[in-house]
Amino acid sequence: MLVGYRRASSESDRQTIDLQRDALLAAGIDERHLFEDKASGARDDRPGLVKALEFVKVGDCLMVWKLDRLGRSLSPENTVGAWLT
Repeated sequence: MLVGYRRASSESDRQTIDLQRDALLAAGIDERHLFEDKASGARDDRPGLVKALEFVKVGDCLMVWKLDRLGRSLSPENTVGAWLT
């Protein structure tokens, strides 16, 4: 199953979140399997990402529009990698 995650840095970043949504839907992700946060990439507390990680199962594919949507530093990406292994 394809699962999507999108993040905008702020409420005013509507255009970017819409572009991410369109790209993820075009990639074949069901809208019911899209998770989202509106938070800075520097923040570690992102409930949408936590829900996405809890939702994915072995064999699923977690997709993001761009890798930087997971975070601005290596720490969140490492956390996601550890969570998924």
